[in-house]
Amino acid sequence: MTTKISQKNLMKVGDYRIKIITFALPIFIGHLFQQFSNTADSIIVGNLIGPNALAAVSSTGSLVYLLVGFFMGFSSGAGILVSRYIGARNEKRITEAVHTSIAVAIFFSVVMTIIGVGLSPTFLTWLGTPQEVFHDASLYLRIYFAGISALIFYNTFVSILQASGDSKHPLYYLVISSITNILLDILFISYFHMGVEGAALATVLSEILSALLALWRLTHTTEAIRIEFKKIHIHKMHLDTIIRYGLPTALQASVIDLGNLLVQSHINSFGNLAMAGVGAYQKIEGFSFLPVTSFSIALSTYVSQNIGAKRMDRVRKGISFGITSALIAVEIIGLTYFFFAPNLIQAFNSDPSVISFGVSRARICSLFYFLLAYSHVSSAVMRGLGKPSVPMFVMLFCWCFIRVSVLLTLGKIYHFIELAFWLYPITWALSSITYFIYMKKLKKNDVF
Repeated sequence: MTTKISQKNLMKVGDYRIKIITFALPIFIGHLFQQFSNTADSIIVGNLIGPNALAAVSSTGSLVYLLVGFFMGFSSGAGILVSRYIGARNEKRITEAVHTSIAVAIFFSVVMTIIGVGLSPTFLTWLGTPQEVFHDASLYLRIYFAGISALIFYNTFVSILQASGDSKHPLYYLVISSITNILLDILFISYFHMGVEGAALATVLSEILSALLALWRLTHTTEAIRIEFKKIHIHKMHLDTIIRYGLPTALQASVIDLGNLLVQSHINSFGNLAMAGVGAYQKIEGFSFLPVTSFSIALSTYVSQNIGAKRMDRVRKGISFGITSALIAVEIIGLTYFFFAPNLIQAFNSDPSVISFGVSRARICSLFYFLLAYSHVSSAVMRGLGKPSVPMFVMLFCWCFIRVSVLLTLGKIYHFIELAFWLYPITWALSSITYFIYMKKLKKNDVF
């Protein structure tokens, strides 16, 4: 079948503001549905099963992000590579890069499944997970990682679609998956009384559905990103490039989540009610990441395509517009959280201690979301510019080394949970200042 490069989704032509917004908006809506699904999952668990079950499910988040985030870094590297070739209109290279990324996904699926299923109890022990929630947390993790291949393939497929400028089809798949997850949650937990295993099974089955939908799209498209199973193998040249772009991003995600694991371990030491309260906050905080994630993905694709087309004038304008838009959007969400935190946390569980812990975290962090946004979007810009090592080192120092150092020193002397909470806005500020200085230097040197 003859393939082609779609002109409709190309981000190197047309009004840069409209291109960025129309690309970011479907991503935002799709992730909004996904976040609603994740939040509903916790609300159902917290209200129908209890605070211990909520603590068990919530406490696994940092570990899941650590293992899955490493692969997602590689998928972003593949997306940047495909975007460059699309911008340069090189159909042969597009096809090779797409099938190499699928081969990499197969490898990671096997590795992640073995590690996740086999070592979940060991990881939870290292985290100091309380005994009263240990069994449920271990059960949830093992079921989740048994189906981790679906999430890995879905992220690979979506990175390919988004690299081509298509953010609408991933939206449709996320909406379908999210609604399916909520319905299965209600079915398994409320009617079949399956407990946390029902929540895990609902998540896995909905992820399988979204992966199959994305695969169907990629195997039936007539564009150059079309997947043909017989062509799936590793092209060394593209693998080297994916590693060069993806490994720093994968390591960046891993070191951030490694720092968050230690923070979670510190929070675990305050008991299951603290775990439940902070876990509830983390679910609502996920909504603040939606504009950040949307503009980050949009800018990474936009910058990559325009660099491939050698349109540096559009790169400069797009970066400025994207960062400004992300900061405004996320700070509006932060102000909402600051004032309505008690009502939001109470939706998960009505225990006064659970609400108190969640509100404390919200009131400390929410006003500083603009710093979080600047750091994440700047990191995406660096990857799009072909400088993935910069955000890796910035995040390694600011979001991992400093957090870990403070908790291992001051955290041993002053056993206050607020110390862990304040680490977030402080390290967001440090990384933002570093990015601001570096971006000014790049602009001065006409890098973009």
